[in-house]
Amino acid sequence: MKLVFAGTPEFAQAALAGLHSAGFEIPLVLTQPDRPAGRGMKLQPSPVKQFALSHGIEVAQPRSLRLDGKFPDEAAAAQARLQAVQPDVMVVAAYGLILPAWVLALPRLGCLNIHASLLPRWRGAAPIHRAIESGDGSSGITIMQMDEGLDTGDMLLTEVLPIAATDSTGSLHDKLAPLGSRLIVEALELAACGGLSPRPQPEQGVTYAHKIDKAEAEIDWRLPADVLERRMRAFDPFPGAVGLLDGVALKCWRAERVDAQGEPGRVLAVDAAGPVVACGSGALRLTQLQKPGGRRLAAAEFLSGHTVKPGMVFELPAA
Repeated sequence: MKLVFAGTPEFAQAALAGLHSAGFEIPLVLTQPDRPAGRGMKLQPSPVKQFALSHGIEVAQPRSLRLDGKFPDEAAAAQARLQAVQPDVMVVAAYGLILPAWVLALPRLGCLNIHASLLPRWRGAAPIHRAIESGDGSSGITIMQMDEGLDTGDMLLTEVLPIAATDSTGSLHDKLAPLGSRLIVEALELAACGGLSPRPQPEQGVTYAHKIDKAEAEIDWRLPADVLERRMRAFDPFPGAVGLLDGVALKCWRAERVDAQGEPGRVLAVDAAGPVVACGSGALRLTQLQKPGGRRLAAAEFLSGHTVKPGMVFELPAA
């Protein structure tokens, strides 16, 4: 089976690596254009591009696939290359570009998407973040037949993965990525012998995982402690939950719920285990913090070099 792969971040790289190891013919990979990153803001290739080039796979990086869009020449070049390849299937994982109708119709078996949720829950851009933020007890992978809707296509394979009470977006991602890699290989092996059984998504239970906005990072201490604790884990590693204390933007990476009450944002107590900050209901002990330009530190180490005293108050965002 000849396939084209479209993906960009580490989640997609894991799937590409699995398909390559399984022996599928992959003549072409599509990925997002190189982006500036790091202190020098130098252009950096995506993890998918790095893997493809290191294994001798051709890479294309169109800024759009819409023939009537902003970059029609790039879209037309991609169309010509895909038509030349004539893939049996396209596998898509966190690619970042919308696939127009001509792409969906080109492969003989269509386009299969590796989605990091149990559809129809958490359609959209940030399913891992939103599952943790909402306190879901489980996540998983859905292999889906793509259509022109937003993650609305028929389900082909699914597998459930429990979400641990300590999971962050980073740790859950690292569990889901190899699961997605395994399931897409299984799906393509079944497709090769006509063994896939598409199932329409249920009409009930649809939710949307909207893209994470950096503005969400600012901690609103008026919210309940359990909501904020989940949000800190959901925003780890990006964008990080930020509390402004004495004019300093502190990233709060980990916290524990504490049975205490007070004015939201006020530091109620401080010891080696971490400062206790009042929330809208309950309180949080901040156990892992980071100051601008510093490293993530356990509370005891952080407090040895940064002053946090009872009675200090974290600023509240504008209502």
